[in-house]
Amino acid sequence: MTTKPTDPRWIDEHGEEIDEDHRGLVYDIRTLVDRRLALGIFGGVGLTALLAACSSASPEPGASATGSASATATASPSASASAAASGPLAEVPDETGGPYPGDGSNGVNVLDDSGIVRSDIRSSFGSSTTVAEGVPLTIELTVRDAATGSALVGAGVYLWHCDRDGGYSLYSDGLANENYLRGVQETDAMGTVRFTSIYPACYAGRWPHIHFEVYSDVANAVASGPIVKTSQIALPAEVNDVVYATGGYESSVRNVSQVSLASDNVFGDDQGIHQIASMSGSVANGYTAALTIGV
Repeated sequence: MTTKPTDPRWIDEHGEEIDEDHRGLVYDIRTLVDRRLALGIFGGVGLTALLAACSSASPEPGASATGSASATATASPSASASAAASGPLAEVPDETGGPYPGDGSNGVNVLDDSGIVRSDIRSSFGSSTTVAEGVPLTIELTVRDAATGSALVGAGVYLWHCDRDGGYSLYSDGLANENYLRGVQETDAMGTVRFTSIYPACYAGRWPHIHFEVYSDVANAVASGPIVKTSQIALPAEVNDVVYATGGYESSVRNVSQVSLASDNVFGDDQGIHQIASMSGSVANGYTAALTIGV
């Protein structure tokens, strides 16, 4: 009698066969990972987070097993952050600072203004106190040495993005006297900065994004010193769709339907694979966009 060979898909790491009652979840997860790898992009959800989700406890009674982009995430994007060297990581691509940097390279320079070093960037400072409206967003950027993976402690990060209408403070019509949605911070012991902001719009021709520059320290940032890295953060499609369905983002609905990561003139070369933020949160409670970059 011939014995049917054991399907290698159902052999665990110990060489034992996975029984039929437990194959469903394993199959679903492996299929998802295979599809993500085939696309060459994880869409802002890290493989580590995916595996951690598989090993977590079952949902409480009444909780959704599938979830959605509008549901509050159960894990913090930066829960496993460490200052120690974690090994080499891909260097985030160099990208344009765009036409509205506010760093002195294209007209106005906000970096030498008193008040630019701050964590909450929703309001203007100085002669105006206008507050930008929109869905709350916390931006967590962790900066690491690409060669070693060690956290870059004490680096200066300048971050800026457009408002809910797609306008940039200091440049756009009606915003020349505003400087909101811009700020500088120093990375902490984990190499991380956290900015309190609002979810940016999608304006015509560009995928939703956030700009940033990394300096060796805050002193160099506010003095417009040498820039270590200029790049951009891409926001994932699933959350864009949820946010743009809320009031005030009406123009973004049309604009985001006419662009993709592949067609974007910044992220299109590799579909932003090293720049897509991991997201957690909800419209009601606000979102957190987290990204670790190598420089």
